[in-house]
Amino acid sequence: MSPMDAPTEGFTGAPNELESHWMPFTPNRSFKLAPRLISGAKNMHYYSTDGRQVLDAVAGMWCCNAGHCREPIVKAIQAQAAQLDYAPAFQFGHPKIFELASRISLLAPGDLDYVLFGNSGSEAVDTSLKVALAYHRLKGEGGKTRFIGRERGYHGVGFGGISVGGMMPNRKMFGAMLSGVDHLQATYNRDEQAFSRGEPEWGAHLADELLRLIALHDASTIAAVIVEPVAGSTGVLAPPKAYLKRLREITEQHGILLIFDEVICGFGRLGAPFAAERFDIVPDMIIFAKGATSGTVPMSGVVVRKGIYDIFMQGPEHLPEFFHGYTYSGHPLAAAAGLAALDLYREEGLFERVNQLEPLWADAIHSLKSAPHVVDIRTIGLVAGIDLAPKEGAPGTRGYEAMTRAFHDHDMVIRTTADTVALSPPLIIEEAQIAEIVERLTSVLADLS
Repeated sequence: MSPMDAPTEGFTGAPNELESHWMPFTPNRSFKLAPRLISGAKNMHYYSTDGRQVLDAVAGMWCCNAGHCREPIVKAIQAQAAQLDYAPAFQFGHPKIFELASRISLLAPGDLDYVLFGNSGSEAVDTSLKVALAYHRLKGEGGKTRFIGRERGYHGVGFGGISVGGMMPNRKMFGAMLSGVDHLQATYNRDEQAFSRGEPEWGAHLADELLRLIALHDASTIAAVIVEPVAGSTGVLAPPKAYLKRLREITEQHGILLIFDEVICGFGRLGAPFAAERFDIVPDMIIFAKGATSGTVPMSGVVVRKGIYDIFMQGPEHLPEFFHGYTYSGHPLAAAAGLAALDLYREEGLFERVNQLEPLWADAIHSLKSAPHVVDIRTIGLVAGIDLAPKEGAPGTRGYEAMTRAFHDHDMVIRTTADTVALSPPLIIEEAQIAEIVERLTSVLADLS
């Protein structure tokens, strides 16, 4: 059976069939008037319920790095479901999750040797914040309770992640739930960084904003700094050259943990297992999700340095050292999918492939510079952000129109944040498909009002 023949079990997409699902991060009323329904997928494409082959230019939601419905991962999930569907995550374990933790620790740089598993990036973010608080308390530094995030940062939708995040729509209702949070300023400045490729030359000095916050709050009150190496959901903002190294220097000097949120960057998106390796930095924790299983089964985690783990390994040996976890932490199906995904990444050299494609990708995407409505383009690794001029008095509507037109009129899935188009295709993309994305996006932009 081909993906186009995927059964929908009598589902027709009629309005009454759409009503009950309250969709996340979606304008529900608009969607249900003109639904974008997907019933199948394979490699670089989705298949719509009306039989169209749709090019996936965003790897699902930054997650299907090995492409869709890859046979080795599908078979691993099927075999695992038949052998062991679930094992308790507390007080018991199963072999595959220990194997996966070992393999992820080998991919991570330095002494990032221990993995706490969860199910989503949001869960992993909140896990990392709890680790930071508990770590300092166990060290006798209970006053270290403050976190430093960054403006325009996105760290999921848990109360902790929203609090350290820096995107206004996410924060305005729930962002004050975690007290004692401050934010670095965003690193993006269009006047200085427009149409950049890779790390912008301007902006390393913005890391010194952390020194001002340390002077304001005192290092003895700050538990951790959390940043995305490359901010994805806010519109693809690459770090200025030397910016991340400077953050590492300052945090080390002042006894503050540095957390890299690599939910988007991890597993090859920037041409390395983790962005930390690309930028030659060893943070204290790395948060991962999405590409860990190539998007097939929910899984996330936090990789922590040995020194952090060792601090927890004290007290009575019959008691948990860290009172934290989730029912589905390290789920057997997710572990099987993760191991199969890692095998596929290695066997097909997909991380290395990103390094080979990056210059071609950048050239192709930057060729849109003169297209209608384009005011900036940013590329790094196999990801791109394209800013569109907003409509006067109606910010976000042009980006939304671009997304809907891309799907309905040009058979392509793109992602938009306000008036920014984000692209992050599966790492298996061919050169001809890069050209296809640019060709279709050119038509989309020409169609916009």
